[in-house]
Amino acid sequence: MVPPKDNTKSEGTRFRLVKFFAYASFFVLIIVSFPFSMVISQQAKDILMKSYENYALLLGENLNHQVFQNFVTPVIRRYGQIKLREKEQSEWMDRIVRNTIHSFNIDLVNIYETDEAVIAYSTDPRLIGKKVEGTSGYKRAVKGNHSSGLISGADYLWGLGIEWIGGEKKLRTYIPFRDVDPYTGDKGYVGGVFELIQDLTKEYESLVKFQYFIFGLSILIMGLIFVALLLIVHNAEGIIEERAKEQRELESQLNHAERLAALGQMVAGVSHEIRNPLGIIRSTAELLGGMPDSTDVQKKLSSVITEESSRLNNIVTEFLDFARPQEPNFQECYLEEIINKNLQFLSPELDKENISVYDNLDGRSLKLRADPQLLYRAFLNIFMNAIQAMENGGSMTVDVAEKKDHYVVSIEDKGCGIRQENLSKIFDPFFSTKDNGTGLGISIVRNIIEGHKGSVWIDSEVGDPPGRHGAGTKVFIKLPKG
Repeated sequence: MVPPKDNTKSEGTRFRLVKFFAYASFFVLIIVSFPFSMVISQQAKDILMKSYENYALLLGENLNHQVFQNFVTPVIRRYGQIKLREKEQSEWMDRIVRNTIHSFNIDLVNIYETDEAVIAYSTDPRLIGKKVEGTSGYKRAVKGNHSSGLISGADYLWGLGIEWIGGEKKLRTYIPFRDVDPYTGDKGYVGGVFELIQDLTKEYESLVKFQYFIFGLSILIMGLIFVALLLIVHNAEGIIEERAKEQRELESQLNHAERLAALGQMVAGVSHEIRNPLGIIRSTAELLGGMPDSTDVQKKLSSVITEESSRLNNIVTEFLDFARPQEPNFQECYLEEIINKNLQFLSPELDKENISVYDNLDGRSLKLRADPQLLYRAFLNIFMNAIQAMENGGSMTVDVAEKKDHYVVSIEDKGCGIRQENLSKIFDPFFSTKDNGTGLGISIVRNIIEGHKGSVWIDSEVGDPPGRHGAGTKVFIKLPKG
């Protein structure tokens, strides 16, 4: 016999797939989505910066050409040297620069000398003549290379590379100023450095909004993926749990079946050994009671022995029915005939106990394939339990509901009812609330009904106070038609 397993610990420590997946996938999605969003937003930022840098370089090339052709060359020819501190040359330079950058989104143009980081010209006159610290961009331009950098005082959002909306954003570009061969167009040495500053506040604000959109969209998509996966895993866990529950039920049924098989073998052997001497006792008592010279006392004692041996024989029969359940002999029969046969047989007992019976069987033909003998015994057992529950009389209602492919029979009594703690054990073998009961009757009923591919269940309410006439018990039997 397989010993029953203790599932208490496994139930408490069982691996929770949904809970684990929720935490694991949440962190994985965060780890994946944020870098992904940052890469996309950074690429958008780089593209924007590159486009405006190219814009500045193009403008710088044009400015280099205009300044050299329309200012440097004529000034050298006329004055012999360039002196931007002189008003005429300064105004001349300012006119050329402003005409060149007119209608372009340029905030400021500075021209640096190469010897020292001194601003020789600026569209902002206040900066002319100021010496500034040579930046890396300036130094690269002196060597003939251009460079750009963003001027921004904004803080980043939680260190994620996303800036807060607001604040000025400007792009500073350093471009070398070279002399140009008027015949070939080739560029020569670096004679100065252009510094172009573009205001990108509006464009950058759109970029930041786009970054927010990317982050929000990625969070939304990852959230939808997370919810979808969570639902899938939750469904999978439900299936796993259902399979585990079925396995536990099968193990329980196997343990129960093994115990009943061993018990059945013992009961069958004992019942067989009891039945033979019991028959001899009964027949001997009947012979003694029927002898002509038997006294009244002897006849009374003989009757008691016969009655008790019959009761004991019924108990032995119940044990044998439980230990060796019969296979149904299916044939066409009528449910209303089986029930009416029971009620007719029990009518003397019903009258004796002052019990009224109500049913909805009149004129109905309830055909089904079943074993009428086994069903008769099952219903007889249920009716007897109902009668025994109504010690002070009452009523019993038999209702048959016909469905598409089955019948549902309900048998309701107005007896004392069954306590809830006993109701859960009512189908257990040898469990009985009666002092003289074997506890096998309702178990035999269930075996017979389940042998017909049906089911039986019980609802009950205890009277107030418990043990007295109260709400009663209702037994439901579901039987397939074919």
